Amino acid sequence: MMDRQRWLEWTGVGTAILYSMLIALNIGAEFVGFFLLLLSSGLIGLWAYFGKHRGIMFLQLFYATAGFIGMVRWF
Repeated sequence: MMDRQRWLEWTGVGTAILYSMLIALNIGAEFVGFFLLLLSSGLIGLWAYFGKHRGIMFLQLFYATAGFIGMVRWF
């Protein structure tokens, strides 16, 4: 069974991969892609918080901001 921190880490990674592919494919799914970026940054940010990875946590704040701006821009 996967523990909470491992789940946060790998679910965050998976959603980041999906986000990257949706944006790169340029298929008109930008809003969904930016939502996935926001979700991914939240998951990885929580993982970083619990693991005391402060630099990664700070980076996720930037990614969350970029995801929010992307969602507003494409809405």
